[in-house]
Amino acid sequence: MNFFDKYSWQFQLTVACIVALLGLTACISEKDSNSTEQENRELGVHRRFEFRYQVLMPTMPENATTYRVWIPLPAETEEQQVHNLKIVSPVRYEQRTESTYGNHYAYIDLTPGSYPWPLSVTLGFEVTRKENYVALEDRPYSAKTDQNLGEDMKKFLQPNHLVPIDGLIGKLSQTQTAGAENTLDKARLIYDYVVSTMSYDKSGEGWGRGDAIFACTDKRGNCTDFHALLIGMMRAAGIPAKFEIGFPLPSKERRGNIGGYHCWAQFYLQGLGWIPIDASEAWKDPSRKNYFFGAHDEHRVHFTTGRDLILDEDQKTKPLNYFIYPLLEIDGKSVELLEKRFWFRDLTDN
Repeated sequence: MNFFDKYSWQFQLTVACIVALLGLTACISEKDSNSTEQENRELGVHRRFEFRYQVLMPTMPENATTYRVWIPLPAETEEQQVHNLKIVSPVRYEQRTESTYGNHYAYIDLTPGSYPWPLSVTLGFEVTRKENYVALEDRPYSAKTDQNLGEDMKKFLQPNHLVPIDGLIGKLSQTQTAGAENTLDKARLIYDYVVSTMSYDKSGEGWGRGDAIFACTDKRGNCTDFHALLIGMMRAAGIPAKFEIGFPLPSKERRGNIGGYHCWAQFYLQGLGWIPIDASEAWKDPSRKNYFFGAHDEHRVHFTTGRDLILDEDQKTKPLNYFIYPLLEIDGKSVELLEKRFWFRDLTDN
């Protein structure tokens, strides 16, 4: 009998023990990881930051009789608390609220006169932005239709100028949701279709207007186009859906300039409430596709809600497609001459 034969049973026992120990360690590690993620959510995943929004207003033409500016202000929601809002302006302004969606904005009405052109108006504020996460897998849903919706909910079932719910969009929605057992399944089928069919592509023309027909036929665009198609298909399927817009914050940077807006959506399920969704971010990061069906991360700041906006009776131009950049009207005509700058800085929790 050689050495290995003599001690083979001891060797096998040792290997078995090591394998069992490794398995136990893996289970404990996975459990700890899941527990940590859940504990973080219970504590509230959030981000605190300072945000600045600067507008440079061009010189009023000599023959102009009216010069009006509307500047969006950040939203106050359950997920977003705004602190210490300050508006630094060399001229008088009013804070107003739009009636349909409750959007807030600063309004400036200048009469002809002498001003220190170009006028600079800066919004400065602090934000505590929480992750908006709905654990859909833990909340079974079986309702096939959402009935008895309140009057306030009906506007989220209506078409917008660039978001029809009949014709091509209606037929596409019906086709893609065929066989769905309930409303949540319909929403998921629409989300999966948009994410798998669209491409985040800002080349050429046509993108960036939130045009559902363009998104449907060209199958490309930016976040406005992704969510125009998604919202149109959901409303066509009888699911209330709303458009929200603001700015993205880089997840791995702590301060810096922001180049432009980002938008997302929410849909409504009776009994569960509003469900956050971000189809364009899911396209950019396929590993988070499931996450963004039921979540908005904390790396964003929300300004306004809705499309086709008439801010107040002083607005003389056509309804705003969406409201994230300032509106300037000179003699009742929209003028695209405003310069805009956006900046953020993370704040440390005390």
